[in-house]
Order: sequence, then C-alpha cells, then structure tokens
Amino acid sequence: MTFSEVAPAARVVKVALGARSYDIHIEAGLLAHAGDYLAPLSRGRRMVIVTDQNVLPHAATLQGSLTRAGVLGKVIVLPPGEGTKSWAQLESLTDQLLELGVERGDHVIALGGGVIGDLVGFATSILKRGCGFVQIPTTLLAQVDSSVGGKTAINSSAGKNLVGAFHQPAMVLIDPSVLDTLPIREQRAGYAEVVKYGLIDDFAFFEWCEANGPALLAGDAQARAHAIAHSVAAKARIVAEDERETTGKRALLNLGHTFGHALEAETGFSDKLLHGEGVAAGMALAFAYSARLGLCPGQDAERVAAHLRAVSLPDGLAAADITASGATLVEHMLHDKKMDAGTLPFLLARGIGQTFLDKSVDLTDVAAFLDAQAD
Repeated sequence: MTFSEVAPAARVVKVALGARSYDIHIEAGLLAHAGDYLAPLSRGRRMVIVTDQNVLPHAATLQGSLTRAGVLGKVIVLPPGEGTKSWAQLESLTDQLLELGVERGDHVIALGGGVIGDLVGFATSILKRGCGFVQIPTTLLAQVDSSVGGKTAINSSAGKNLVGAFHQPAMVLIDPSVLDTLPIREQRAGYAEVVKYGLIDDFAFFEWCEANGPALLAGDAQARAHAIAHSVAAKARIVAEDERETTGKRALLNLGHTFGHALEAETGFSDKLLHGEGVAAGMALAFAYSARLGLCPGQDAERVAAHLRAVSLPDGLAAADITASGATLVEHMLHDKKMDAGTLPFLLARGIGQTFLDKSVDLTDVAAFLDAQAD
C-alpha cells in the first residue's frame, strides 16, 4: 500500500493479516473522541489504560473520552524510560492487571511511547495465555514504527528486546496533535524511523524527507500527517507480507538497528542515546560500511549522513559520542536476537532505497570499519 492509496480525509490504513487484521486510524484530535472507537471493544466492562508518568495529561483526556462513551477507564501509571521494559515491571504490570480482573476477552490500552507499547503488548500476550490490547502511541517513533506490526518485548541483562512475542493489537489509534507536547529531541529520534522507510525501498520518499523533514520537526501539521500516514502504510505492507520475519522482507525494517543497538548497549540503554538516535547513527554506519565494501556509491552514503546532520541527528560514532573500540561494539552485536547459527545478518545498501539483507558479513571486518570510523 502506498500513501496515495490512503484516503487523506479518513487516513485509515489496514494491516492485512487475515483473522488478525486491524485498522490504524490517523486523525488530529482523535484522542478526545477515542472512546467512540474503543467502546465496541469494551464488552460493557471497564477498560484499563496503561501509561507512564510523562503521559498523564493524555491519559486524563482518554479517560474522559471513555467516560463520554459510557466506558469506565482505570489508569495504571508506570515509570518512564527504557528501564521500564524489564522483568520487574512486567511482573508488576501483570499482577496489577490480574488484580483488576482483566479477562481473556478484554482489551488493555497501551497509551505512551514504544516502551509502554512493547511492555503492554508482551504482558497481554502472556496474561491468561493471551488477551487483547490497543495501541495509542504518543511519540513520533511509536506512531510510525513500534505501535504497528505486533512485535512486543522487554529487555534483559543480555541485551535489548531479547524476551518477547509477536502479538498484534486489535487497533491502533494515532493522534498526531499529541506530538505538540513532545520534546524536540524525542521528535528527532522518531524522525529517524520516518527516514528509514525512504532508505529501505522508497527513494522518492527519501527525497520528500530531504525537502520536508525540517518543516515536519518544526511542527508543520501537514508534513507530519503525511509522514505518519506514509510510514505506517509502508510498514503495514511489509508486515502483511512477512508478519513473523520468516521470508526476510520484514527484516528490512531493521535497517540501522544492528549498529544502533550496539551503540545503545554501549550507553547502557540510557537517555545518553535514545533509540531513534541510535538508529540514525546505525543507518549512517550501514551506508558507510556498504560504501566501504563497494556496494553503495560513496555519494549516497554521504547524502544520507548529510540529511541526518541537517535535522540534528547523529550520523556516526563521534556524533553519537561513542568512543568504544570496534571489538567492543561487535561484542554487543553478538547478543543480537537476529543471530542465526553463529551468523549475524546485516542490512546493507546498494544505494538509497536499495536495502538488502546480507548474511555473509565478516564481523572482524565490521570491527575494523568501526575503528576506522572512530579515527
């Protein structure tokens, strides 16, 4: 599905997965009447909203919307930050949901960024062997990426997103206007995932990003709505083709993540480097490494880096303030969940919009490349 196939007025994108298909509704101001969408899922019962402390004003808006729709909403508030994607918080959340009497046929609402969406998605995948949930993402990164596709997970001491499940939401409700209160650093981090869709297989969209990215980040509502709708349509198409990443098509969505997760691991998955910032640096490194291998024109790699710099995103190790050796970063990569029979697949590129999966990358060479990047 392309953006042109999404009706501008309705902005509804379908994720076509047979019996597990669902709609993504995109509309400015949607949060204030989200109860109209959610009431049919309530079965006349209370709905639980899981959010974090940073999103409480939006939780109040959603709770009011549920009340007007005749649904009682109960709010569970979790700490903000990547540390919430943990065994301890998973245990705490599932215990609270059980205490509230959540049943298999109920739908829990995940209101927040990627951390809340991932944690709630995983919790509902295992609660009573699986109950329903709805994604209402409140960050740009979650709106264009993590809220769609059913990947849910928590982090472990070994690395990021290593414990999880595929569990599709029943619905995704996206209100771009909630981004007005999002800090600019968080908006930039989310924008990295927008650019990713152009770099994967859509050169024209990358050109659009070059022309409109700064305006989007400055708050241009039309540019923001276009980027969100185009991004989720692109992801919906890929997920419909390869829901569980078995054919290799969905793996393309990991562009920049192998390098990026290693950088995040080096910073302890802390606020020193946000996920989207790691992905941005990772995409620049993936293109630079592709150019080193002679796969990608050097000017394409520099063009990618230049655009990331233009929107104040890191374009490599120095910009991400990473000083670790190549060997250390590669050691982080060995814990990547994509490891297969001792081999780590890499997303490389033959050019902008020409990403492909390479299963023959020499990690010793990657370490040498990273050391050269740090010089």
